[in-house]
Amino acid sequence: MILLSRLSGLTALLLTAAIFGFFYAWVCSTMWGLDQLDPRIAIPAMQAMNDSVRNQVFAPAFFATPFVCAVTALISGKAGNPWAAWSFLAAAVIYGLGGMVLTMALNVPMNRALAQLAVPEDLTEAQAIWQAYSPEWQTYNILRTIASGLAVLCAGLGLLALGLPQDNSRTVKYAPAQN
Repeated sequence: MILLSRLSGLTALLLTAAIFGFFYAWVCSTMWGLDQLDPRIAIPAMQAMNDSVRNQVFAPAFFATPFVCAVTALISGKAGNPWAAWSFLAAAVIYGLGGMVLTMALNVPMNRALAQLAVPEDLTEAQAIWQAYSPEWQTYNILRTIASGLAVLCAGLGLLALGLPQDNSRTVKYAPAQN
């Protein structure tokens, strides 16, 4: 059970880190780059990226993360490690709500609305569309990035807890020699 909890814990850490890195890349480079472009280029670029993200490489990190963390919490609890169990459960809840649900409730509808738009030839119209989209989308992305980062932290703490001895009866205690 201990080996299974550690393998599951490593998987949970890997998935939380993968999704955190994905969201973080949007924060620190992708959106800043798009904001520097002519919006008549930024809009179709964002439409293309949103269309391409639904794939078999992205899906495990986005969809499986909260479930793997929750399963790891159950396994850790059954292995007798409540600290690890609570840490992985926290990772599951934090990412599940702050990452996956937030994305599906806010970012995805914005992406779908943007996908329906024809890119205007008029620069002023394109700027208005991009300014209505980008700042709000980035706010939600920052929130899901923070949540995902906290989930990585929780999964990391859970994995550390899996390496700690849980049964204090096996601990050798120091006793001074009797004279």
